[in-house]
Amino acid sequence: MAYLLIMGVDPGIAITGYGLVNYIDNRYSIVDYGCIRTASGTPLPERLNLLYQELVKIVVKYGPEHYVVEELFFNKNTRTALVVAQARGVTILAAAGSGVPVYEYTPLQVKQAVAGSGRAGKSQVQFMVKTILALSETPAPDDVADALAVAICHAHIHSWERKFE
Repeated sequence: MAYLLIMGVDPGIAITGYGLVNYIDNRYSIVDYGCIRTASGTPLPERLNLLYQELVKIVVKYGPEHYVVEELFFNKNTRTALVVAQARGVTILAAAGSGVPVYEYTPLQVKQAVAGSGRAGKSQVQFMVKTILALSETPAPDDVADALAVAICHAHIHSWERKFE
């Protein structure tokens, strides 16, 4: 029996989504999901520290075997991209500092694995997350659904790679 507890994270400075998914013999079950919010008026170092502390608490509480982060999608707004990149770095540090292996996937890989098309729209990915995890409603906000999608993507790709080991 193959068992894997995966934590997916969709990094952001205002909202960081997270989702923990058990993957057992090609079946998914939800463990927990939610988001970490930081207030816009708070200085950036404090926001990053809060994000780090909250993610470490989640990692310690659940002990995921794999930690997955979506790679940064290029943003036309350079300032926003830099702040999100800093948040992304903090999310990776929260796992790496706890000794959890970190995996990264592009938005294209996530869409392909979850919805079957790298050009899938956000609503299509959200629908598939809801369906795959047998949830009664779509996780909200979008960042949470994205975090769950990246965890599903990892399970899909990881299980495929293990077939050829």
